Amino acid sequence: MGEKPKSVLLPLVAAAVFAGLGKMVLHKIKADRAARQNHVAGPVDEKTRQWISDVVRTPRQ
Repeated sequence: MGEKPKSVLLPLVAAAVFAGLGKMVLHKIKADRAARQNHVAGPVDEKTRQWISDVVRTPRQ
């Protein structure tokens, strides 16, 4: 009896998926570092903090 040929498709698809996920993780890490260094989300003063709190808690009409 002859051996069944090994499929190459599944390992290639798995490698592509893992490479894509790894690339997405690296982009996320780089973006987080850049945002932290550039202070994109800076400190919020008390007046703005209170306004945000009121907007979030008040239901829309």
